Amino acid sequence: MTRTAYVNGDFLPLDEARISILDRGFLFADGIYEVSAVLDGKLIDNESHLMRLERSVGEIALAMPETRERIEEIQKELIVRNGLVEGVVYIQVTRGAADRDFVFPKGVKPSLVMFTQEKNIVASPAAQRGIAVKTLADIRWARRDIKSVALLAQVLAKQAAAEAGCQEAWMIEDGKITEGGSSTVFIVTKDDVVVTRPNSNAILPGCTRKALMALAEERQIRVEERAFSLDEALAAKEAFITSASAFLQPVVTIDGVAVADGKPGPLATRLREIYIDFARATAR
Repeated sequence: MTRTAYVNGDFLPLDEARISILDRGFLFADGIYEVSAVLDGKLIDNESHLMRLERSVGEIALAMPETRERIEEIQKELIVRNGLVEGVVYIQVTRGAADRDFVFPKGVKPSLVMFTQEKNIVASPAAQRGIAVKTLADIRWARRDIKSVALLAQVLAKQAAAEAGCQEAWMIEDGKITEGGSSTVFIVTKDDVVVTRPNSNAILPGCTRKALMALAEERQIRVEERAFSLDEALAAKEAFITSASAFLQPVVTIDGVAVADGKPGPLATRLREIYIDFARATAR
């Protein structure tokens, strides 16, 4: 079946979907994106993602091209048109198309582009066996809390990880791990405390992170928000990542060194199951 995309008011076959070469997302990475998971043909925790989209566009003085309600209608229409059962819906908002100039153009309508991708999330082999990560210096800009389409640093980090046989990159700044190339980072201490870095301009406020932390605390699983070092991660009882497109995946090696026994840990496995149950129960 030919995939269908949405571009500025029109549903189009993917191979016919086009934007202007003057679009500021293309010229300046002047735009914001979001990714919502789909399970059983329904959106997962979507309100959280649309709220973050609204916040991010506001942080760069970019107007929402549609209401949140209309964007969700388009997401659902794309899911139906593409027969998507499991995967993601991608949303991108840019400042629109205008002659190339660094200053914001006046009277230009923002661009809205959306498409779907199939992805095996629940039965992902990576989630079953765990993933390997490679650490690198964090060379990104200072406003990582904004979900910008400017992802070159992450591309380079994840390429370096892939070339090292790893599935994710962990970035380090001032001796502390910030986050993954496209994920939030967690460790579990010897005392079974789940640790993750607190939200700030240094990291993206993860939607899956937020939901998982609430679910853990509901079950009296201790969660601590603080920065941690690579040495602490290497000494951890468990480690894992979260993201919308992966839910939760255990980390079994860091820079070639096994985390504990080098296998997915019981707490990460339990939290993943809890999150999947949450996802299915709240999908809409």
